[in-house]
Amino acid sequence: MIVGMSKFINPFTDVGFKRIFGQEVSKPVLLAFLNALLTEERTIVDLKLLDKEQLGLSDVDRSLIYDIYCETETGEHIIVEMQNKYQPYFKKRSIYYLSRSIVEQGERGSEWNYDIKAVYLVAFLNFKLSDISQDFRTDVALMDMKRRTVFSDKVRLIYLQLPYFTKEAEACESIFERFIYVLKHMDILQRMPWMAQDAVFKKLSEIAEVGSLDREERLRYDESLRHYRDTIVVMEGQFMEGERKGLEKGRAEGRAEGRAEGILAVARKMKAKGMSDEEISEMTGLPLGDIQNLDK
Repeated sequence: MIVGMSKFINPFTDVGFKRIFGQEVSKPVLLAFLNALLTEERTIVDLKLLDKEQLGLSDVDRSLIYDIYCETETGEHIIVEMQNKYQPYFKKRSIYYLSRSIVEQGERGSEWNYDIKAVYLVAFLNFKLSDISQDFRTDVALMDMKRRTVFSDKVRLIYLQLPYFTKEAEACESIFERFIYVLKHMDILQRMPWMAQDAVFKKLSEIAEVGSLDREERLRYDESLRHYRDTIVVMEGQFMEGERKGLEKGRAEGRAEGRAEGILAVARKMKAKGMSDEEISEMTGLPLGDIQNLDK
């Protein structure tokens, strides 16, 4: 069954993300994106796509974690990951994930001198992560805390919280911002913007057009899209249920607080009329200590 009528694939699906970034034909797009991400820092000339199973990881919910594992021409490893579902422990998980890639570089024998290559983890987050800054982009490296300088360039984590990116097309100035805009809106675009200014967007258009998928690819994509939509519906349902329970709890607490305030107000009036603390306690159910403290 065909479930999507968009011109371009949804990059937040497993099939869509891997088609855009994780196949040989799409390497120019991945290269352009990473160089835009790391502009003025370094330039990557070539990439080799690696088998992510080299990391030796087995995620519980692979349906919601889409990753690309690659190596630069100078040996650095780069992990590009898409996470759709909120995970309160994602920051710890990403550090573990990156650390495993470092450990895998270890060589046996007495001659190896710990000549590890840098590992970058780039995480697209389709939600707001509660335990990092409320910025679209957060860059993390090992730091000398006293001098506030980079201690080592071998570890790098970059978190891109997509909900915080709110720029419209005309406000996107850099190629990096244009990439993010396209990824966020790709499944509703009718034409790929910026094709005239940059050939990479023309290449992206060719790769991402739904019409370019063959029958087998289209079936896999439709299934991936259905799963993504089901996931979003479940997530929204959980959010709404949480909101409902929160409101109910708030109302219940509010009613209880209002009732308690009302009883105290009655007790004050009774005390003002000269009734004894014992009588007030018997009639209102308030402890004697609370009644004795009414005038304090």
